Amino acid sequence: MSWLLFMDESGHDHRNMPMEVRGGVAIHASRIWDFVRDFHQAELDCFGVRLAEYSKEIKGSKLLDLKRVKWADASATLDANIRHNGVRRFLTKGLQKESPAARDFAAYGQASILMAHAIFDLLHKHNAKIFASLIPCGAKPPKDYQYPHFLRKDHIFLQERFFYFLEMEQQHGLFVMDQTEKANDRRFVRKLQDYYLKTAAGRHRTRWIVPAPLFVDSEMSPGVQAADLCLYCINWGFRLPEWSFTGPQRDDIAIGFAPRCHALQFSGDGYRDGKTFKTYGIFYVPDPYTARDK
Repeated sequence: MSWLLFMDESGHDHRNMPMEVRGGVAIHASRIWDFVRDFHQAELDCFGVRLAEYSKEIKGSKLLDLKRVKWADASATLDANIRHNGVRRFLTKGLQKESPAARDFAAYGQASILMAHAIFDLLHKHNAKIFASLIPCGAKPPKDYQYPHFLRKDHIFLQERFFYFLEMEQQHGLFVMDQTEKANDRRFVRKLQDYYLKTAAGRHRTRWIVPAPLFVDSEMSPGVQAADLCLYCINWGFRLPEWSFTGPQRDDIAIGFAPRCHALQFSGDGYRDGKTFKTYGIFYVPDPYTARDK
């Protein structure tokens, strides 16, 4: 059996996110169907409906948007029936291009936050692992950068961590990626496969990694939707002192969700140049364009 790493990215549109994050959640093939069923049941438990029926998608940037947090806080906790009815009215008004009532905003906000927590509960239940590389938002290569057709250092480190995990598990792994523009997807796959074909480290890592990504529509993939939520929470709330990162963060996410990301991240042994060291699934790369420190 294999592990599937459901991948997405956060902050690459360079709008209002503190960092650029790429990564995702790894779920064992034997647990995926149960995860999908539990995900859809959680959606019904939280919202009372399937959001796709109203042309809505579950995304971290939407579930935990500041506006939704404010909507949720505007009312005392609603019981399930009242919340479900409010969500239906909210979504129906949206389709009719009418403004929902204040109580319905609160219902939708509370349902969104409940769903975010439910997704983390499911990732824990199904023994998922988080892998994520972070770089400063808007990081640009130097003018004399000579390797535009190669994987960046942060991307290589992400492959490395996933390999260490698979080697520890003695199982193969595949990438399941959120499809974007075909030209961008082809460009990334070319760099990825060149790494695995043309470098010694890459060829070695094909022992466990299958470098032939599967591309899916995120609206149809609970795994990618879960990855989107995790990366959003990492972007806004996951910080380590040794990173010396001074960008903004959201305290509600740092307190309520970053510890959950920490608990789910891969932790194991890595090795290089004959030395073994502790390595983790979530890591920060201040400069993705310089060579690895020796």
